[in-house]
Amino acid sequence: MLETISGPWHWSVSGIAIAAVMFMLLYAGKEFGVSSNLRTACSIAGAGRKYKFFDIDWRAQQWNLLFVGGSIFGGFLAFYVFPSAEPVQISAETIDYLRSVGVSAPGEQAGSSYVPAELFALSEFSLSTLITVVVGGFLIGFGARWAGGCTSGHAISGLSNLQLPSLIAVIGFFIGGLAMSWFILPLILQLQ
Repeated sequence: MLETISGPWHWSVSGIAIAAVMFMLLYAGKEFGVSSNLRTACSIAGAGRKYKFFDIDWRAQQWNLLFVGGSIFGGFLAFYVFPSAEPVQISAETIDYLRSVGVSAPGEQAGSSYVPAELFALSEFSLSTLITVVVGGFLIGFGARWAGGCTSGHAISGLSNLQLPSLIAVIGFFIGGLAMSWFILPLILQLQ
């Protein structure tokens, strides 16, 4: 059983699960999005007394907070309790590209079966890494707020509701991801 849980699953399993959750959310009249949890957390902390934007009924968003907590807990379980011995399978072209920008392929270093150690290992942590993480986090938060939602909100909820702004946002997310992968990430890695 443990081997089945920790091994790779077919992509359709998560697709079916996401579709089932979306049908339940649509039936309940709710929308899904991770970035909206920051607004909820600020509302819980009392920011609504000072800023109108945070003056919302946070209790109506408890289910979404539970989802984010479950995602964090699930990630912990996947890494520490059910780790896969096999590295994630990626194409040879991707491995060659990663090596060309100074990043090892998944599984080449201990404890890096899913993510490159050069980007995520605490042993590689430096001031430039901290600055990159803080600036990147700010840009992601700003972008999610400016776009009216994050990738999960637009790509899962928005597209399932056939919203044109979500389609435009998702196209922008893909363009931004390609620009990051091919142009910006190599520059960042050269700074470290």
